[in-house]
Amino acid sequence: MHWNARDITDWLLTDGPNMPHLEALTYALADRLRDGGVPLWRLRLAMRTIHPLVTAVSTIWERETGPQDVLVSRHGLEQLSVFRGSPMSVISETRAPLRRNLSDLTGEDHKAFHDLRERGATDYLGIPLLYGDHMGGIMIAVTDASDGFCEHDIEGLSTIAMTLAPLVEVRRLAVLSKAVASAYLGPTTGQRVLGGEITRGHVDQIDAAIMISDLRGWTRLNTERPVHEVVAIANQYFDILDSAVKSNGGEILKFMGDGVLAIFPAEGDQAGAVANAKAAATSALTNQSDALQFGVGLHVGQVLYGNVGSETRLDFTVLGAAVNLAARIEALCAQTECSVLMSNEFADLLDAPVQSVGRFTLKGLPEDVSVFTFCKPSITREPSC
Repeated sequence: MHWNARDITDWLLTDGPNMPHLEALTYALADRLRDGGVPLWRLRLAMRTIHPLVTAVSTIWERETGPQDVLVSRHGLEQLSVFRGSPMSVISETRAPLRRNLSDLTGEDHKAFHDLRERGATDYLGIPLLYGDHMGGIMIAVTDASDGFCEHDIEGLSTIAMTLAPLVEVRRLAVLSKAVASAYLGPTTGQRVLGGEITRGHVDQIDAAIMISDLRGWTRLNTERPVHEVVAIANQYFDILDSAVKSNGGEILKFMGDGVLAIFPAEGDQAGAVANAKAAATSALTNQSDALQFGVGLHVGQVLYGNVGSETRLDFTVLGAAVNLAARIEALCAQTECSVLMSNEFADLLDAPVQSVGRFTLKGLPEDVSVFTFCKPSITREPSC
């Protein structure tokens, strides 16, 4: 049956841009190909991407099972034996189509080909989807027809791949945008930026609990330890804070050298935000060790949340007196030898016992400020409660 590739490409150009993500595009394309007369048993769309954790994403459709789970490949994929010499590896390196008749495989063929043949496949066609940059994607079509793909099938699928490439690239760029925004701004703030809040001065006033943390002995560490050890310690510290903050409804807005700025939006419930910040601080501080000591300052209040900066360089952050007070309180941790300190406003909303550490004169504030710590020895350094 000589199916018409033009029908598929016209559909891709008309409806393809409306597909919300790569999975939807893969599954709809597979259905169109099958309905159009292509002897398709398996379709896979794979795209390389730039992501802090992920190097490639694949979506797979098979005739018997339909859509399958999205396949995510972590960094280091190229070093894995299962990938080296694989069909996808060859296509990625050569940026050229690869076709293999699966009926005459030898011991030199990659295991991926043998696995497909054992499942009944007869013919394999992989076509690179070339983008405007060095990155790329791959469309893989597999059939179990007794005669494999005919030349008409190959020509038609190649034509479809050329039309498909820009659609996949758009989805790769969307994944890239979300990944970069989430990694560098945080998931919530990143979505606000992607949603269009990118104008300088676009600032909201919100109530939030504020957490500021600082790694102890940073200057000494940089003097006494090799660079790679210092970086490893800093990353361990950031991992601890990030996990604690995210798991308790907060978001890290900024890594500031050896420090962290995080917020827990109140959304009409300041006591709830305080409880979340307290839980995050408690969780993080249980991971302290002799080699990894840090302080945490906590406060709650109204902050300015949004875009500030120059005409060409913006920063999405929080500003205001509440942030400054949290920073001043955190700076007292080393002086008081307490791992965590909080303001009177934070302590008043906390459903837990606290201990007064004293009143302190803080830079920029007209009156002394009362500072408290948790009554919990496991997170309080000497003197404990």
